[in-house]
Order: sequence, then C-alpha cells, then structure tokens
Amino acid sequence: MVPTHAPDAAKASYSTLPEKAIAPPPHVAAKKDPKLANNWKTKPVQELSDDEVKAMPDTEYMNDTQLAFFRHKLSLLKQEIHNSAGETTEHLREDTVVVPDPADRATIEEEHALELRTRDRERKLLKKIEQSIARIDAGDYGYCDETGEAIGVGRLIARPTANLSLEAQQRRELKQKMFGD
Repeated sequence: MVPTHAPDAAKASYSTLPEKAIAPPPHVAAKKDPKLANNWKTKPVQELSDDEVKAMPDTEYMNDTQLAFFRHKLSLLKQEIHNSAGETTEHLREDTVVVPDPADRATIEEEHALELRTRDRERKLLKKIEQSIARIDAGDYGYCDETGEAIGVGRLIARPTANLSLEAQQRRELKQKMFGD
C-alpha cells in the first residue's frame, strides 16, 4: 500500500459534483368526488364542506359560491382569533398572583411570554385575514399576486390567506433561503 499524503487524501475525499437543483413537485390535479360535484348548487354556503368545494368543476373557479365560502371561512377564523385573544386577557389577569418561589414565578412568566408570542402571530394572521377579505371584495381573491394565475382551491382551503400560487411561493422561499430576508 502506498502511503498517501494527508492533503492529497483530503482532496480525494472532496467531491466536485455539481449540486442538483430542487425541482418543484409536479402539479397533480386534486381528485374530485363525483358524488359531491353538484352539492354546491343546492346547499347554503355555510353548510358546504371543504370536499364539496374541491369537487366543484374548474370552470366554476372563484364563482360567487366559492367567494362566499372563503369569506365565511375567513370570518370564522377571524372570530376564533378574537375569542382566543379575550381568553388570553382573562388568563393573564388571573395569573397575576404574586408567587414567592422563583422557579414557579419563572414558569408562569415563561407561559405568559409563550402565550403573548402566540397572540402576536395571531395578530399578524388577523391582518392577513383582513387583506384576504378585502381581496374578495375587490375580486382579486384566488389569483396569484405575482403571476396572476389561479392559486387553486386546495391551497386556499389549506391556507385561506394565501396570495401566491404554490410555484411563486416556492420561488420566493428559495430566494429568501439563498439571499436572506
């Protein structure tokens, strides 16, 4: 066996293969349940399920029924956030008792900090909900801000405040990862 020089061994173990670019996942059409396809015509918007809205034909994208469905979904989400904010206020008032043990006091303060961080995230979400409702009113809801293409019912059901298509969001996240905020 021929002795190898340490720097040569390090060079040999270093690979210069180019990194592969991550390709976006292929666009897969959502499976539509034919049993649910026409339920949106007979049911009130408040009673429509996510699956029934997904089963609507593509030609009905962002029609009045879908817009009303998403407005209702956003309104419910907004109401949940307001309710949880009220509960936080009550919870913080109840826990203002002076605790003599420093460890217990630290635990209570950490719980309060966590709850306040959660409420701050919800406050930001509330702003996005308001923007989404305004987009419904303006007729822009459901379409990508960057490309103008349809965002898709499935994505909007999963994230009703989405304003970018999946591909545009992936490009934005990749740029942020590469170049920072």
